[in-house]
Amino acid sequence: MSGPLDFGVQSYCFREFKDNIDVAKKVKEIGVSSIEICAVHADFNDIESWKKIVKIYEDAGVSIVSIGVQTFKGDDRERDWFECAKIAGAKHISAHFTIDTFQTAVPITAKLAEEYDMKIGIHCHGGYSFGGAPVVLKHLIELGGDRIGVNIDTAWCMQIGPGQGDPVKWVRETFKGKIFGVHYKDFDFKSNGAWEDVIVGTGNLDLPEFVSALEETGFDGMAVIEYEADADNPVPALTECVSKMRALTVSA
Repeated sequence: MSGPLDFGVQSYCFREFKDNIDVAKKVKEIGVSSIEICAVHADFNDIESWKKIVKIYEDAGVSIVSIGVQTFKGDDRERDWFECAKIAGAKHISAHFTIDTFQTAVPITAKLAEEYDMKIGIHCHGGYSFGGAPVVLKHLIELGGDRIGVNIDTAWCMQIGPGQGDPVKWVRETFKGKIFGVHYKDFDFKSNGAWEDVIVGTGNLDLPEFVSALEETGFDGMAVIEYEADADNPVPALTECVSKMRALTVSA
């Protein structure tokens, strides 16, 4: 299976379900077997409790491919996050940086990533978030070197506007070779700029072209579906998202 089509799910989709045993069951129910765990479902500074969580997913046949999104500020306690990823066998951490700490936090994070043989994907979170615009992402990547890249959340990428927020262009040109992670997410946009989560591939995202771009550029990083609507009952929509992705697998 190609890297772009070897995908799992973000645990934030199940944020209303706090029991990891329940979440692991739902992961399998939607038809995937890997997950990126966010802080809703784990305390990444409590390593002993984390070991128990890892075992829950191992017993369920679900691999943990990433943790995050974590906001790095250069604090000493952030080493625990790398320990947690290492314990789970993950090679990727999704990250945010802040405007007031990034100058020191990025080099510190990059050094830890090198020590732990980890990749850091900066999660683009729209035009209102630091690290959402390409010019900012490029600067952060330059500060971080080889271990710092982009976790392209396709919906939030598009949210910054068509001139700058083109997921396909980001893969083929803007951040070619620096896409370390993918959140497959799709939005419909209203005339006033508001957005609505929809099944991936049914909104503004050109899903086939995006996956083709990832394949052309040799993407082999972390990939998960993220659908944030229907928080009380996300399984039906997530199952549809998986079906959309599987259709691409068949046609590939």
